[in-house]
Formats: sequence, C-alpha cells, structure tokens
Amino acid sequence: MKYILLFFIVSIALVATIPACGQRQPKNKIDQKSELWSVRMAESEMVRFPSCWQVDFVKEKRWNYTPGLEGLAFTKLYEAYKDERFYQYAKGYADSLIDGKGQILTYNKSNYNIDYINPGKLLIYLFEKTGDKRYKIALDTLRSQIKTQPRTTEGGFWHKKIYPNQMWLDGLYMGAPFYAEYAKKFNEPDAFADVVNQFLLVAKHTYDPKTGLYRHGWDESKIQKWANPETGQSPHAWGRAMGWYAMAIVDVLDFLPENQPGREEILSILKNMVEKLSEIQDPKTGGWYQVLDRNGEGGNYIETSCTSMFSYSIFKAVRKGYIDKKYLKTATKAYHGLIKNFIVVDAKGLVNLTRVCGVAGLGGNPYRDGSFGYYINEMIRDNDPKGTGPFIMASLEYEQLAK
Repeated sequence: MKYILLFFIVSIALVATIPACGQRQPKNKIDQKSELWSVRMAESEMVRFPSCWQVDFVKEKRWNYTPGLEGLAFTKLYEAYKDERFYQYAKGYADSLIDGKGQILTYNKSNYNIDYINPGKLLIYLFEKTGDKRYKIALDTLRSQIKTQPRTTEGGFWHKKIYPNQMWLDGLYMGAPFYAEYAKKFNEPDAFADVVNQFLLVAKHTYDPKTGLYRHGWDESKIQKWANPETGQSPHAWGRAMGWYAMAIVDVLDFLPENQPGREEILSILKNMVEKLSEIQDPKTGGWYQVLDRNGEGGNYIETSCTSMFSYSIFKAVRKGYIDKKYLKTATKAYHGLIKNFIVVDAKGLVNLTRVCGVAGLGGNPYRDGSFGYYINEMIRDNDPKGTGPFIMASLEYEQLAK
C-alpha cells in the first residue's frame, strides 16, 4: 500500500512541475494535451530531426548506435501508446540504411566495431512485426560479426578493432542485449554462457574496490597511456559508461534463462551498483556527476545522459523485481530532478534535454587520456540522442509504474 501511495504522490508532484517548464504554443506539432514526458520528448525529436538517421546531428545517413538507441526507444513508445507515428519514425531509420537485398549501407564488418551491433535490436523488432526478410538478412549480418569479433584471452569482446585488447563498459550495451535476444529468438542456447561471460569479465577487470564503482575501460595489454600499469584500468568511473552497463544488465535479463549459470552474479552486480549509486546521488538535483568518483570537484557537473540511464535502469529493475522497491525513491528523485532542473521547454513547445556530454572515449587520435580534466572538458550539448533516448525510456518506465 505504501508503494501505491508513493506512486500517487510522485505522479501528482510530477504533473505539478509541467507549467514551470514553459508554455506550449497551439500551432506547434507537439501534442498540447499530453502530460506524458515520453510523448512530448519524442514529438520534439521528430520536429528537430524529421528523419531518425539525423538524430546525432549528422548530415549524411550512417549505420550507428545512436539512431539505433533512439529508434528502439520509439518502438517502446509505440508499444505503450500505439501511435503509428512513433513506429514509422523508428522503421524509417532501418529502411533508409537497408537496401532491397538486406545489405546495410555504410556498414563495414571488418572494422569490428561493437557499436554497430546496437541497432540490431531494432531489426529484431521490425522482423518480428513485419516478417520482412531484409531485416533478417541484416540482423544475421550483425550476428556474423559477433562470431568473429576479436577477443581478449578470456573471451571478452574488443570494443573495436582499432582499440585492441580493450573492453569498455559501453560495449556491453552495444553488443550483449542483441546477442542474448538473438540467441533466445533464433534458438542459440549455447550463446547465453558467452553473453554472461562478457558481463562478468568486464566487471572483474573494471571494478574499483576503493570506490565501489566501475572504471570506463580496461586494457588487457596494459600498454595504453591511459591504462594503469598494474590493473590495466582507465583512471576514472565515467557516468555514462556505467549508465550503459546498467542498461545492458536490465535489458539482457529479459532474455537470459532463469536458470542460466552466472545470472545470479549479474543480478548481484546490479544490486551493488544501484546501492552505490543511491549513496552518491546528488541530494540537490537527484542526478549523477560526469565523473562519478570525483563528486563535487571543481569543473565536474551533473550529466543528464547518465542520470537518464540510471533512472531507466533502476525503474525497470524495480518493476521486474530485480532489486528492492526501496530504490524506487532513488529513481524517482533522479527522474523528477531531470524534469525540474534540466528539461527546458522553449517558446515553440519543444522539449529540450540540457547538459548532455556529447562524446567521450579512450585513446584514439587525438589521444584521450581518460583523465578527470579530459572528461569535464568534452563537449556538452542539448538533445544528444545518448540522453534523449534513455530519457524517453525512463519516462516510459515511470509512466508504467505510476499507473
């Protein structure tokens, strides 16, 4: 009963924040009557980016993880509210990059970039819904990349061919949920052990016992300038990297068998992560910092993509019964804080998510050293899909729970 009361109280409080965010103009394409932030953000994205392939501020069509992320969020929105516009928007991305023979335009398997796997989740959805063989050919292409993806000596997938011997937390979201869903729906039960191994390996090699957090990446060879010469770990716990990892866990659990060896260990990782996140959550905004192991330090800031990702992951973990319901308070505080502090509705009625880190990585050219100074000085922009996609998904989870 107390959780029903909590949902009711939070719902009233959340609706009460809407007028403070700005006025919506009647001639705009935004649904003026909707009080659903998932819908309002999605409609705003369709105005900003008329085609889904544009969502990462790009000028040319490209097969990439960001429109795959946003497209998946739109399919979830369609399933929740049955608005055909959202389905067509997501489908439009796949159809703009997949030709009549099922070939993925701009995709190059030989790059062995695990980011390219992420849009495969959208393809599985579309194939199941339409039966269009083009989608099956394309998603089989992505499955074939996994079969030959370079690995560490323990079997962990390299993040990219150009980053040899490295596992990044980001890569777990990019590859593992698709891998597990494919295994479940196309009868590859032997693949589940490999999926589980990816989570356990990256946790083993990126965990920092001093902070209880996970570092952004790990270099098995320990030769990268950013790698600790003893552990191979990168210097810091980057918020969005842990956000990717948290989302990967709650999504992959949808497909792992209940009796799968290692599943309980993954659940333990999730529970411990949520407990730690609750401890370090910013009490004022409900958000999390760009660099999680340097909370409150000068230059560090509350970053909204990781905050959206953690909110989504915790809401979903509560809904699915993976973690204690007491953590609903953490997710609600984060979600409510996003709307109060970081959502801006402009004069046209468009909903904007501010304070999103545009990009961050390790190595490369120019070289990214993973230092605190590096992370806090990367580009910050509004409406980056790595924030808006998870915000839509967090909103959907909140709306489901609030019912």
